[in-house]
Amino acid sequence: MDAQNKYMIEAISEAKAAAARGEIPVGAVLVNGLTGEVVARSGNQTETWRDPTAHAEIIVLQEGGKIYDAPRLPDCDLYVSLEPCAMCAAAISFARIRRLYFGAYDPKGGGVDHGGKFYGQPTCHHAPEVYGGIHEQECAAILKDFFKDRR
Repeated sequence: MDAQNKYMIEAISEAKAAAARGEIPVGAVLVNGLTGEVVARSGNQTETWRDPTAHAEIIVLQEGGKIYDAPRLPDCDLYVSLEPCAMCAAAISFARIRRLYFGAYDPKGGGVDHGGKFYGQPTCHHAPEVYGGIHEQECAAILKDFFKDRR
């Protein structure tokens, strides 16, 4: 199994764990792109922590900053089960993430290929390489099932 699939499957596992906690099922895995070591992993925690910024991406970026004792993570890659929102896209840019891989596209709330398309804005100082649609159907199904069960 190639690294792209391996780490996305780990992000999907985090998304499923988030769903089991009643969180919107989004998972993220931060990986050292040079060594392949998983640096941090998390699912959304907004409900659990009562924090609107506790998205999976933000949590793993914060953990990565603590581990590397640095605000920028230029050797790291990020795997997320859903296209990041504008807030997370900005944080990914500020962290100088090398590559962003995501699963399902988010036409309503995404900030990478949808919405404000953060990385295409002239005010964006750093845009990672972006690869979307990895395990897209599985990632989308997790979200659809989660919301269907709540209606």
